[in-house]
Amino acid sequence: MVEIAPAEGGLFRKGYAGDTFNTAWYARRLLPEDWEVSYGTVVGSDAVSNDMLRFIADQRIGTERIRRDETRTAGLYMISLENGERSFSYWRGQSAAKTLGNDPAWLDEILKGVDLVQFSGITLAILPPEGREVLCDALARARQAGTHVAFDTNLRPRLWESAETMAGGLRMGAAVSDTVMPSFDEEQLCFGDTLPDETIARYRALGAGCVAVKNGAEMCHVWSDGEGDYRFDPPPVAQVVDSTAAGDSFGAGFLATRVLGGSVAEATQAAAGLAARVIQKRGALAPEIFEGDET
Repeated sequence: MVEIAPAEGGLFRKGYAGDTFNTAWYARRLLPEDWEVSYGTVVGSDAVSNDMLRFIADQRIGTERIRRDETRTAGLYMISLENGERSFSYWRGQSAAKTLGNDPAWLDEILKGVDLVQFSGITLAILPPEGREVLCDALARARQAGTHVAFDTNLRPRLWESAETMAGGLRMGAAVSDTVMPSFDEEQLCFGDTLPDETIARYRALGAGCVAVKNGAEMCHVWSDGEGDYRFDPPPVAQVVDSTAAGDSFGAGFLATRVLGGSVAEATQAAAGLAARVIQKRGALAPEIFEGDET
C-alpha cells in the first residue's frame, strides 16, 4: 500500500509498506543475498502502481509474482501517532489487492516451488468470503506440496464483516499453516483468551507445528513441535517512537532465523531484538538500523 507517515515538523512523507510487505522487506535484509525474496500481490496499471513496483524492485524483492489489474489501483493508509502507539486510516475501495483470490490458477503458479510463504489476517480480511476460501485452498495445496506456510494473524477488526467472521477467518488461515504468529492482545479481543497458553492450544489443535505468541513488552510464549515450550522476556526499550511494523519485523526475524536452521529460542530472541530496534524509529521500514550492517 501507499503509506503516508508522520515526519518531522508536522509534515508527512509518502512511502510504500503494508504488513506482509514489511515482513518481506526485513527478511530481505536478514537473509543471504543468494536467497530469493519475492512478493505476491495485485496492483493496478496507473502511475502510483508503477512507482510501487519500481520501489519493490529497488529493495531487491522480486516482482515476478505480482499481477496487474487494469481497473484498479493501490490502496493507501495514513499513520497517526500518540505516545509511540499508532492508529491507521485506510482508503482501500479501489485496491487491486482485493482481487488476490480471483484467479486460482495464478495463485497455484506463484506458489509453485516456494520454500516458505507468509500471509496475514489482513490478507484475508480485505478479500470477499469466496476469495478467502480460494486463497486458503491454494495455500493448502502449496503446503501439501512442501511449502512451509506461515500466518501472522494481524487483526484489523474494522476490515471484517463481523466479529464471528473474523474469528472464523483466523481459524481458516491457521488451519492451512505450519507456523502461526498471533499477538496476545488481539487473541484476547477476538477469542477472550486469558493466557497465552490458550492461544497456543487453539492453533496447535488446528494443525500448526509452531506457534509464536507476540506480547508487546511482555514475555513471548512459543511452542514448537519437536522443541516444546519456550519463554522469552524481552529487554525493555528506552523509548518507543513508533510501533508500526513491530509485529511484521518480529515475523521476519523469526522466520528468517528458522529457515537458516536456528532454534526456536534463537528465532525468538532475534525476532524480539529486531522489533525492539524498529519501534525506536519512525515509519514501517527502518533502513537506518541496518546501516553499516553487511547482512
